[in-house]
Amino acid sequence: MKKNWMKLMLLAILPAAMLVSCDEDGDDDLPPSSMGEAKVMVVHASPDAPGVDLLVDDKKVNTSALNYPSNTGYLAVEAGERNIKVNAAGTQTSVINGMLTFTKDMNYSIFATGSLADDDIEPLVVEDDLAAPANGTAKVRFIHLSPDAPMVDIAATAATSTDEAILFDDVMFREATEFKEVPTGVYNLRVLVSDGGAEALKVANVSLVSGGIYTIYAKGFATPREGNANTLGAEIITNVSPK
Repeated sequence: MKKNWMKLMLLAILPAAMLVSCDEDGDDDLPPSSMGEAKVMVVHASPDAPGVDLLVDDKKVNTSALNYPSNTGYLAVEAGERNIKVNAAGTQTSVINGMLTFTKDMNYSIFATGSLADDDIEPLVVEDDLAAPANGTAKVRFIHLSPDAPMVDIAATAATSTDEAILFDDVMFREATEFKEVPTGVYNLRVLVSDGGAEALKVANVSLVSGGIYTIYAKGFATPREGNANTLGAEIITNVSPK
């Protein structure tokens, strides 16, 4: 099952960072008070980068350093073109610095991805479809953010069953699937190498509650670098809590 996901390409501003605008709608000519707001979540998914600060139009929006592998909640940002900086915490040194256009009433996630040691820190920006799932289901997506892991498939088995099904297939590094509705329940997930099916990672007892919307992303290094203990694993973000 192929993915129909949105990855917004970004314009290189610094050698180690890129940003691009997502969707232009001409609202930049309006006063900020007339442009409305978008919601933005920022996720630190670079396994060898230090803690960071997030600045929107040069205003710091986080109260403490955002460390790997944590995330903000959804932050209100004025719609229109905004300067986004991700700085090493407590410094003016930007690892990401560029312009991004936010559309009124849209939701976005910005993931800081890649390896600092490889001079390969880039943002991945995705639109978040937070429309409520059908009754008795949750929505889930998968994002591959392990810099040195191969293309993978995601298999799921309900805790009450022995039948395994592929939820997502052929997910490459820096790719995100669309959200998919799944029946409510507790699941055991396996991350499989797409070429040959070898198991790379198990994620046990994932609880998907009716009405909830979740992002599961692969993190860390498949083969950790010397002095780095951030091994291959997974994080689960609750984009929308169950009612």
